[in-house]
Amino acid sequence: MRTLLATALLGSLGLLAVCGPIISQTLIDPGKQFVLGGGQHGAFRVAAHNVGPVPVSVAERWPTGVVQERGSLEPGQRAELAFGAGSTALVRNLGERQARLAFRITGSTAGLGMGYEALHK
Repeated sequence: MRTLLATALLGSLGLLAVCGPIISQTLIDPGKQFVLGGGQHGAFRVAAHNVGPVPVSVAERWPTGVVQERGSLEPGQRAELAFGAGSTALVRNLGERQARLAFRITGSTAGLGMGYEALHK
């Protein structure tokens, strides 16, 4: 009984850790974009704070491949953005210096992919 209870408790704690918020500081080199999500089963939200010296643009790539511009974040600016199931957030550094952002990501965070890509012009 104790083993079963301990296993259930550990499993619940693991689930909370996987589904909890992700807090991250991210650096984006000039000419690159930070790619968050894509293919996840649920929606997610991003609270972003541009703590760097250059503006960044934000777009959403839908599961169909269509990219929709969502706006930009000037240095010091904050925004909260929602992204649908299967969508990808694209945070683009269009400047000539490294961008730095603080993120808090909530919602469907289990298995949420993160990486970098070159900007497609």
